[in-house]
Amino acid sequence: MGTSSTNFDSLPEECVSTIISFTSPPDACRFSMVSTALRSASDSDMLWLTFLPSDYLSIVSRSLTPLDLEFSSSKSLFYALSRPLLLDEGNVSFKLDKFSGKKSYILSARELFIEWSTDPMYWSWRSMPESRFKEVAELRTVSWLEIEGKIRSKDLTENTLYGSYLIMRVSHRGYGLDSVPCEVTVTIGNRVVKSGKAYLWQKDEKKGIKENSLNGVPVPYRREDDDNGWMELEIGEFFNSDGGDDEEIKMKVMEIGYHLKGGLIVEGIEVRPKQV
Repeated sequence: MGTSSTNFDSLPEECVSTIISFTSPPDACRFSMVSTALRSASDSDMLWLTFLPSDYLSIVSRSLTPLDLEFSSSKSLFYALSRPLLLDEGNVSFKLDKFSGKKSYILSARELFIEWSTDPMYWSWRSMPESRFKEVAELRTVSWLEIEGKIRSKDLTENTLYGSYLIMRVSHRGYGLDSVPCEVTVTIGNRVVKSGKAYLWQKDEKKGIKENSLNGVPVPYRREDDDNGWMELEIGEFFNSDGGDDEEIKMKVMEIGYHLKGGLIVEGIEVRPKQV
């Protein structure tokens, strides 16, 4: 063991950093505790730049509040980006997964296409202290419900399985949201890669939290690590392949029955890597 460690420590720092780059950010932090030589390689800018997305400068430039790029190291910048960062005038939230370095986004309600959302008879826009965004959309009443978010494949991490989720809650005046299941679809370019049905509400929330379905049809469930009462409904998953064309990814929730519904509060749509 001692001979192996000595041989490893004798390698050039650049070589050790390259080897560690094939692991993960948490592994790099663990390596830094093994020896002085490994600590230097594990904390190097050369290594942590490989964990940062190639477009990190563009992402930082879109930040709502100026993010100082004069960090002491690429490692400190990585962990700064692993906390939610508001982009595009506060209408998009960005975060790196601190375990994998993969990108996730939340598109606010203002970034979505919501049918009839400009008509105050059907939808209202208001601030909520529980939301990360300036405004949320609250459904007054409609019979035609259509919500769609879009993102470009180049903005996501390559070779990654993603899930898309409607972030929502139901007000005290909610009605008609559990009468008929919605159609949920994910489309990449012209290809529908995921389609199914889901309910926007289940009145017995305790049952929903436990089972996440109603008669086998998905229902919203409480978001992990969220103390603000938001629920999420999975729209669908998709695989973002490497290279190739930059395609538009559409995530849609639609219910166009003839009964009225109201009380849905939409914060946005999240696109995040799935744990596999």
